[in-house]
Amino acid sequence: MTAVVQKTILHNAYHAGIMLKIYGFLLTLSGAIWLAVAGCTMTTPGVSVKEYLKQQETQLHNSANDTDRQTMLAELAALSTVTKNQVYAEFDGTPEYVIGPQDELELTLWSTTVPAPYKTIVRNDGTISFSFLDDIKVAGLTARQVDQQITEQLGRYMKQVRLDVSVVTYASKSALVFGQINILQTGKSGPGKYPLTGKSTILDLIVAAGGATKDADLKNVELISKGKRYTINLYEAMLKGDMRQNVVVDNGDMITVPELYSLAERVYVFGEVNNVGIYAYKEAYDLLAALGLAKGFTGTAIKQDVKIIRGYGQGEPPIVLSANVDTLLKQGDISQNLKLMNGDVVYVPRTVIGDLNEFIRNTTPLLDYLLKPGDFRDAYSDPNQFRILR
Repeated sequence: MTAVVQKTILHNAYHAGIMLKIYGFLLTLSGAIWLAVAGCTMTTPGVSVKEYLKQQETQLHNSANDTDRQTMLAELAALSTVTKNQVYAEFDGTPEYVIGPQDELELTLWSTTVPAPYKTIVRNDGTISFSFLDDIKVAGLTARQVDQQITEQLGRYMKQVRLDVSVVTYASKSALVFGQINILQTGKSGPGKYPLTGKSTILDLIVAAGGATKDADLKNVELISKGKRYTINLYEAMLKGDMRQNVVVDNGDMITVPELYSLAERVYVFGEVNNVGIYAYKEAYDLLAALGLAKGFTGTAIKQDVKIIRGYGQGEPPIVLSANVDTLLKQGDISQNLKLMNGDVVYVPRTVIGDLNEFIRNTTPLLDYLLKPGDFRDAYSDPNQFRILR
C-alpha cells in the first residue's frame, strides 16, 4: 500500500467514539450456520472451516508450483524492476525520459544573463537543428545527454556555453488502456491512448487514466507487451505491498482491465491473506466464508485482531469492528464470526493495531482507490501527467 500512495485526506479522522471494543460483541447468526463440537463453522457442507482453509492453502500451493505460472511471475518481477526501456533510462538511480521522434524540445541558450529559448520538434529521423548546428542526433538520448552533446559541439565555436534542454511535449511514446476505467468530468480520463512521460507503472497509468471502476477485476488485469500476454493481480501491489506485479510500462504496451462479473454486492478482503481481492457478498456472507474465499492466512497474519471496516464513504465515519478469528477456530467462539454486510472491508493485519484513528488515516487512500477511484485520482495524482517515480 505504501508503494502506491504517500498521503491521506482525513486529517481530522474519527476520535475515541469510533474505538469500539468488539471482542464481547455478540451477533445473531443465520440459522444455517452452526458450530460442530470441535468449534468450527461450516462454510461448505460437511467440511469445517479449518479444513476448508487448509484445502484452499494446499490448492494455492499446488497452483504456485505450476511451471508456466512461475515463469510468468518471474518475467513480471523482472519487468517491474527494469532500469531502462524505450521510455526511460536510469542514471545514478534517477530515471530520465528518452527522447524520440515528434517530441517537442525547448533549448535555452544563455547569453550573459539573458535567456534565448528555442523550441523544436524532433524530426522522424531523430534529429534536430539548433543555432548553426544541423542534423543533431537526439533520439535515444535523455535531455541531459542532449544538453551535454550540444554544449560540447557549441564549445568549439563559443566560450562558456550555458545551455538548458527540456522536453515540453511528449509524443513519441504511449500506452493503451482499455476496459473498466472511469470517465471523469475533469481532465483526460477513460479508456484510450496515453503518452508516457517517464518511468510509470501499470498502477500509475490506471490512476492517471481515471482509476478502475467498481466493476473492475484487478486480480486479472491483462498486459500485452512485446507480443507476450500476461495476467496480473494488482491487488498484490495495492493491498499487500508486493510490487513484483506492478510492471513498469513500456512504449506500445496494452493494458486491459476486465469487468468483474456478478458482483453487484461485494466484500473486500485484503492484508495478510493468500488471495486478496473482491468477492461476491452472497458467497462471503460471514467472516469465515470471506477468509475461506481469500484462501486463508499468510504466515505473518495476526488472527486475533482482524478488522472489519463498515460504512466507509457513506457520509459518516466508518465503524471498525474487531474479531478474534483465532478463538473462533480453536475455541468455537461463534461471537467472533461476524455476519458481513455488502461493502464491508475485511483487513487481516501483520501487527496488532494499537491506534485505531491512525489505522483509519493510513487506510483511507486504499479505501478511496477501491471505493471512490475518481476522488483518489483527484487527491493523489496529477490528472494531466503521470507521476515520475524517484
